[in-house]
Amino acid sequence: MIKREAEDFLKSVSKSFPVVAITGPRQSGKTTLARFVFGDKPYVNLENLDLRDAAENDPRGFLSQYSKGAVLDEIQRCPKLFSYLQEFIDTLNIPGLFVLTGSQQFGLLSSITQSLAGRVALLQLLPFNLSECSLIKSFTEKTSIDELLLKGFYPPVHDKKPEPAVWYSNYVQTYIERDVRQMVNIKDLSLFRRFVRMCASRTGQLLNLSSLSADCGITHNTAREWISILEASYIIFLLRPHYSNFSKRLIKTPKIYFYDTGLASWLLSIQDKVQMSHHPMRGALFETFVISEFMKSRYNRGLESNLYFWRDRTGTEVDLVVEKGDKLEPVEIKSGQTLNKDYFAGINKWSEIAGDVSINPVLIYGGSATIEKHGIKVVSWKSISEVSYQ
Repeated sequence: MIKREAEDFLKSVSKSFPVVAITGPRQSGKTTLARFVFGDKPYVNLENLDLRDAAENDPRGFLSQYSKGAVLDEIQRCPKLFSYLQEFIDTLNIPGLFVLTGSQQFGLLSSITQSLAGRVALLQLLPFNLSECSLIKSFTEKTSIDELLLKGFYPPVHDKKPEPAVWYSNYVQTYIERDVRQMVNIKDLSLFRRFVRMCASRTGQLLNLSSLSADCGITHNTAREWISILEASYIIFLLRPHYSNFSKRLIKTPKIYFYDTGLASWLLSIQDKVQMSHHPMRGALFETFVISEFMKSRYNRGLESNLYFWRDRTGTEVDLVVEKGDKLEPVEIKSGQTLNKDYFAGINKWSEIAGDVSINPVLIYGGSATIEKHGIKVVSWKSISEVSYQ
């Protein structure tokens, strides 16, 4: 098994919280991680109808079988169990008693909020990050960024090595046919599929619900609801603009990003790394990769996002702003392999505007060298963990 960066967080919080919950997208490795870290606990899969019936019909009797704890997988399938879990763990008062996993953010988190507040530590587990991928035998120094953008970071794509296009096709079909239908009643699934593809074509762009709804032939409110569904199931996330205006008129609209470039690439019908290298969305996918790496770094440590972007109405923009107390760390993202002076224009202008608020400017690019230039740390995509983990 590939060592996941989130292992240390799970081991730490299990010493002080009676319940640890792991949520995230399907196939991100939640069950594998839980069973590996907590291998001494019985594993209970509540997708199993017999087990689920037992938990629903006699929750106290069901839980009494696990007085020494258990890994309860897909627990959002049995929401009735949460109230009884509260009573059970309060009686025993043992840290690290139960480990809960679930794929549907709303289903798991809403139940936790209602019944287990203050008793649970939460981990949001996303697909592999670059450091984890580097532990895989197939990953070498010759692995190109185009190959990674195309392949994505879901563990089964690297572990079982299926054809990525086939795997993502089945993933999307399963996700739409199963998870989406459980979350909301969508009558025309083909229309929802089109909506997801339209979102992929906008990764790295400002979210424009009017444009999305018009292109898909749906109402503005439906587009807003479907965006929420994609967020809840960890397909996309919205990067918010930072509120510091520095006497400037700011863009207040969030930007849309996919958590995984492999999924976005499949939705864009990019078929191989040669096509990727010339595709007009390559720059946006590279930016998506970089920002998702920062997001994974935060989540793997049990931290909430402190990530933003900054753009004023004159066009001055910083791709990523990392909030660190009362300071802001600007990160510029360029997919090209050759440095040129234009790469530094945006971050230099930002530094002038932000003044002492701006610290440790970073440029992440598609090349291989990591250097310092003009007071800016220039980091290769291969070394992204050097800055994303800070």
